[in-house]
Amino acid sequence: MAKQTASAPVVGSAPSASRSPEAAVQKQSSAKPAQQVTAVEMGARQREISVSEFFTKNRHLLGFDSPRKSLLTCVKEAVDNALDASEEAGILPDVTVRLEVVPTNGTTPPASQATRFRITVTDNGPGIVRQQIPRIFAKLLYGSKFHRMRMSRGQQGIGISAAGMYGQLTTGKPVKIISRTGPRAAAHFFEVQIDTKKNEPLVHENKQIDWHQPQGTEVTLEVEGKYQKGRASVDEWLEQTSIANPHVRLIYHTPEGETKEYPRTYHELPPSPREIKPHPYGIEFGMFLKMLQDTKSHGVAGFLTSDFCRVSPQLAEDMCKAAKVSPNLAPRALKGPAAEALYRTIQDTKIMAPPTNCISPIGEKAILSGLYKQIKGEFYTAVSRPPAVYRGNPFLIEAGLAYGNRPVDQAKPQQPVQPKAEGEDEEEDSELARVIRYANRVPLLYQQSACSTFKAALSTTWKHYGVSQSRGALPAGPMVIFVHMASVWVPFTSESKEAIADYDEIQKEITLALRECGRRLGLFLRRRERAASEFRRRNIFELYIEEVVEACDRLKGGTLPKAKLKAQLQKIASSRTGGAKTDEALGKTGGGPEGLPHSIIVTADGVEGDVVVASPVETDAAAAPAETDLLGNAPEEETPARTRPDRMKPPKAGTGGMKKRPSPQIPLFDKAKPSGRSKKPAHPAPRGKK
Repeated sequence: MAKQTASAPVVGSAPSASRSPEAAVQKQSSAKPAQQVTAVEMGARQREISVSEFFTKNRHLLGFDSPRKSLLTCVKEAVDNALDASEEAGILPDVTVRLEVVPTNGTTPPASQATRFRITVTDNGPGIVRQQIPRIFAKLLYGSKFHRMRMSRGQQGIGISAAGMYGQLTTGKPVKIISRTGPRAAAHFFEVQIDTKKNEPLVHENKQIDWHQPQGTEVTLEVEGKYQKGRASVDEWLEQTSIANPHVRLIYHTPEGETKEYPRTYHELPPSPREIKPHPYGIEFGMFLKMLQDTKSHGVAGFLTSDFCRVSPQLAEDMCKAAKVSPNLAPRALKGPAAEALYRTIQDTKIMAPPTNCISPIGEKAILSGLYKQIKGEFYTAVSRPPAVYRGNPFLIEAGLAYGNRPVDQAKPQQPVQPKAEGEDEEEDSELARVIRYANRVPLLYQQSACSTFKAALSTTWKHYGVSQSRGALPAGPMVIFVHMASVWVPFTSESKEAIADYDEIQKEITLALRECGRRLGLFLRRRERAASEFRRRNIFELYIEEVVEACDRLKGGTLPKAKLKAQLQKIASSRTGGAKTDEALGKTGGGPEGLPHSIIVTADGVEGDVVVASPVETDAAAAPAETDLLGNAPEEETPARTRPDRMKPPKAGTGGMKKRPSPQIPLFDKAKPSGRSKKPAHPAPRGKK
């Protein structure tokens, strides 16, 4: 029995232990080899990928990577198209944006919990012709702005059609469009979707309808998204749009039932940009070869003159001679080393910068108007830099700055100070400055750290302008930094157009604009600090005025007009401490530049408005009234013939008057430094005999 138990196999032992080596080799030889694919079969699998299919799988490249951001992107693309069309037609834009929650399962959830929204954007623009509506809204890379060298918000021909594609993917609903080109024209209604395999529009409905608007376009999208207020939201984007576009009247109906109206504060359209030809410095060799094949000119010199800007006939002939190319050679015959030699010669030749009438800047006054309308502060300034060039593309940088809090915000009941425990430090509640970025008047809310604008704001040394700043951080304090780049081609870092690429030329211009704003801010802060110091001195003087008046009244035996003396002393105290200029600098007069209360605006021409450079402070002689002296005594008449004009009359004996000396007080806003020495008083002239 024991022998049988010992010879029994062990339970749980590995089966491979009982296999022989011959069985393992036989099993390996019986395994099927991997199936090989021939080149013919691999070639048969190749097929063309349409741009619609590509962006369907990579929609995050277009800004549709999260529900909240996708909702913002759809609103942004529709509003951009509306503003571009209205401005190009010379119409002051009136845009209405409506966000509605789409009911699910028969119930309408709260806006913060909803997942499906209906976006409707209506404008008063020129409208769209019926034949172009399907392609504009249901075909990617189709538009009128890609090949034009002029400033516009859209430039790729992707935006609104990509928004429709996103709605088609998430909800399956088509894009609904209503458009009318004039009061006498019919209004056309379309429902379109994208055929993603062919990148062509699919028209589901096309009919004429009655529409209440005499002209314009209305676009309706139904998409999945998430509505949330705060930073990088639809609300913030529309608010920033109104700052950079004060000529736009914007009405926003929120999904919560509120209506926000951003009125038009600037009643002039921005200058219409003109289309220009490409600059020779802005093309690469491959593009140069393509232009040689596509040109309609019959000679190389004519090609350079007609297809490029800033190239005169004489300059074209000189470049052809330098490259040893015949000016009359057919452009299509120019190939190989000869074409490369001409291209190198063009790049080495000094050519005038491209024209700047293709750019439409916002303007300093419009920036100030927009900042004041939306941001509460004490100080506003705006700077427009001269146009510059990167890679042959003209661009212009504008910067603005809003600093401080208005007195309305400061007049809050102060909380009682709680005692601190031992070792407990004071909490620093100072907030960092906020940077709002724009490209061709469009706010940029995402990818801030990757943007050249943000990097320039970080690299600026704000400590030089009286603002605290930690290393590698934005300045601390109630400050908003505004930066706008206007260009015929903004170098975005991706197709979603969220950040500006870091070119050295762009970084330099942004830095120079921010430094100019910082210098003006530093001037304002220094003046305000000096005014506050003078105001404190005035308060100290006024503490002793009552005692001085009572003492003088006792010396006069109670016959002194105390009210008059008190008013005169207060006037002297005010004149010695800057006068009305101190009150204006501290915002105590209620006035402000250009009707902006409690604010100061500085432009390139200097300080504008009520707060101007103060005149020299008046001396005591000018401050004292002519009728009586400080104690109410009438001054004696002098004999003009016997009194030297550069001498001063001594005070009357027994009156307690003081000698009048030139004031050593430095004017409040005078740039001259005090010398530290006062002039010696003039000796009194002898009285003449009558």
